[in-house]
Order: sequence, then C-alpha cells, then structure tokens
Amino acid sequence: MMNRDNPVWLITGCSTGFGRELAKLVLARGWRAVVTARDASKVADIAEGHAGQALVLPLDVTDRGQIDAAVAATKERFGRIDVLVNNAGYGYLAAIEEGEDAAVREMFEANVFGLVDMTKAVLPVMRKQRSGLIVNVSSIGGLTSFAATGYYHGTKYAVEGISESLATEVKPLGIDVLIVEPGPFRTNWAGPSIKQSATQIDDYAATAGERRKQTAARSGNQAGDPVRAAQAIIDAALSDTPPLRLLLGKTALELARKKLDFLRKDFDTWEATTVGADFPEDGKNKGAPL
Repeated sequence: MMNRDNPVWLITGCSTGFGRELAKLVLARGWRAVVTARDASKVADIAEGHAGQALVLPLDVTDRGQIDAAVAATKERFGRIDVLVNNAGYGYLAAIEEGEDAAVREMFEANVFGLVDMTKAVLPVMRKQRSGLIVNVSSIGGLTSFAATGYYHGTKYAVEGISESLATEVKPLGIDVLIVEPGPFRTNWAGPSIKQSATQIDDYAATAGERRKQTAARSGNQAGDPVRAAQAIIDAALSDTPPLRLLLGKTALELARKKLDFLRKDFDTWEATTVGADFPEDGKNKGAPL
C-alpha cells in the first residue's frame, strides 16, 4: 500500500501526456515528486514553485546507469520511494510483415525492459520500507489488438503478464501493483511520439494501412482527458484496495468488455474439443472420442 504521509512519487516519461499531468497533480497536492524525462529541460517548468518537493532528473529508461543514478538521487534527496510510475514508452505502426527489426527491438527495450529495469531498481527500497505502489502504464492495447499496432500490443501484453506475476510476488511484502489501461487520450501518443515503418506493403492497405490513416486522423480529437486520467490514477493509489487493472476512458471499457465476449465465445464453442485433450478419467471425464 502507498504511504499517504507526504509520499514520494518517481515518475518516468514526464515530458508529455500522462507523466506530465500526473507530476503536476502530485506536486499540487503538496506531495513530493521526482520528475524525469530523457531531456530534463523539457520538465523543468513542472517543478517551478515547488523547490522543496520536486527533483528534476534526466532519465532514459533504456540506460541502466541513468536508472541507478535516478534511484540513488531520489533516496539521497527524499530517503524513500512510495510510488513508481512506469509511464515512459511509445507506439509503432506497422503490419507484422512490415516491421523493421531494429525499430521493433528498440520499442521493446523502452516499453518492456526499461519498465522491468526501473522496477528492479526500485524494489529493494520498497521491500525495505515494506510499503509501496508500482504503477505500470499499459494500454487497452494490452488487452485487445488491432491491425498496424501488433508490435506495440506485444510490448503491452508483456507488461500485463509481468505485472500480474509481480503483483503476486510483492503483495505479501506490503507492495501493490496497479496496471493502468488507457483508451485513446489527447496525448502525443498518436502524434509526435508515434513511430512507424517506412515499409508499406500494398496487400495490407485495407487493414494496417487503413489503421495508420485512422490513427493520424484521430490525433488531437480523442475523447480521453489526460488530466482526468492522472486524477483517476491518484484516486486508485489512495484506495485501501487498489485494483490490479484500471481502465481509463469509456472506449477502453467498451473494448475490454468486447474482448471478454470474444474470448468467451471461442472458449464455449470449442469446450468439448478443449476438454477432450485431457487423458480420460474413469467416471469423471471420459474425454471426447478420438
């Protein structure tokens, strides 16, 4: 559970979007925040007027040296870390066949391994405290998939699986895990922050190609408000029983429920075949005939 007595929040990826708005709200509450970005000059304004509460640091989550330095500086300045928000990350548009190896691996380094490395660096502090909250920013794309974002989904499905296991491991130590799953929000995700393959294959024009166009067209007009999303994260953090998963936005809720229905349909339709794959059990489960 998060310590509520002037907690220290360490937030990655604060230059734009959720990270920026969350850092501002944390400081506005009078709490302490370590505000980070690859280019620290882009987040210096967030700390203005909060000299005693804010620590601005350069942090590229793919750089182990910077991770260790940021955690050490946080401990030196504030003596503790109550909340880690793994927010840094970005998207990549490409049909699976179009995906470029170096770009795909680079995204996995940031979205998955950067998150893991940050978590591993902070956990010794939280274990010693016997308290803490790890907020892993996933996506509705960590639960359901679309054309053109397959590799991005791969990173977020990985975050989901890692976070579930982590939650089980650290719960007895007084540490909670919160997976945040935003739908479309007015952040830079679909605009300046997104990357995409130069390769575009005509056969995918109606699927991945169409999704590329839709993503660009929607940028700046999404229903989600990053400020309200940041407040929702704080509300969950303050809960006595924070959820493992927090969907953000009506679209995310609708898509998540649709995915549940989709899964249930396949599971139920193929139940006999599924159960028939077990060894027959006398009197209990004779299995499907072979």
